[in-house]
Amino acid sequence: MTFRQFSRVVEMRTKAVSVSTFSMAVLYSAWRAGSVRLWETLICFIAVFLVDMGTTAFNSYFDFKRGIDSAATNKEEDKVLLHEKVSPNSALLIAMGCFDLAGVLGIILAFMVGFWIVALGAICLAAGFLYSGGPKPISRTPFGELFAGAFLGTVLFAIVARVTSGAAGWQAVAASAPGAFIVASILAANNRCDMVGDAAAGRRTLPIVFGARWGEAALYVSGLVAFGLPAIFAVLGLYPAWSALGTGVAAAIAFPEYRKMAGRGYSHETKGPTMGSVIKIFTLWSLGMATGFAAGIILG
Repeated sequence: MTFRQFSRVVEMRTKAVSVSTFSMAVLYSAWRAGSVRLWETLICFIAVFLVDMGTTAFNSYFDFKRGIDSAATNKEEDKVLLHEKVSPNSALLIAMGCFDLAGVLGIILAFMVGFWIVALGAICLAAGFLYSGGPKPISRTPFGELFAGAFLGTVLFAIVARVTSGAAGWQAVAASAPGAFIVASILAANNRCDMVGDAAAGRRTLPIVFGARWGEAALYVSGLVAFGLPAIFAVLGLYPAWSALGTGVAAAIAFPEYRKMAGRGYSHETKGPTMGSVIKIFTLWSLGMATGFAAGIILG
């Protein structure tokens, strides 16, 4: 297996999501607490990255084994198990190896911040596996967007905030909400584009169960909330005041991408440019949020 194939098995291009959530949590901790713990932050980052890679490797393995990735409907070059005949067992070994290493780092981290991290880490590992594995994978249900937003947005944010600075409580959970919605919007776009292939494979995702319009509505509403909440949180004091400006500018730049997606429609044929637009929107949101928090830290 080449490094390029490895990076596609673990879907390295999607790691921007967990990196963004991690970064937002660290910036939030630095703004709220005034500082972060360096070594705990570094170890936590590596563990999070490993869990994310393991989760997507499991997803690559199970999607191939269950026929969800089929040559008849899937044209994505990134599906190397399907198009380049990479052994599915390699994906399984990669997934298990990433989870094992993350578990070791979790135990090390437990001695530094407390053994509560072991219980939460075990839940996150189980969630990563059950998303695409097990008898009833979560990815095959209408709850995929909710699940992705909850774990990659809220749970990850809250854990990182607690590990890096001790920041916890309802404020950290509330502060994670915009990130949870922007993460959910990415999966909403993906599921809407994959609607035909997913239905043929027996999946029951949100657009399949409730209809294409509801799938698209989930994308647009999630984006609206993700860009709009920071302004409300800035007024309430949950975010620095600069966050309203940062995400406001980002929203103005991102709006044309939403129009492009709506104009081209959602299908396997348009999935490439659609996901490109979604990632651009996500990047703009992340930069707007980061700029707002950085300004709050530096300028007060």
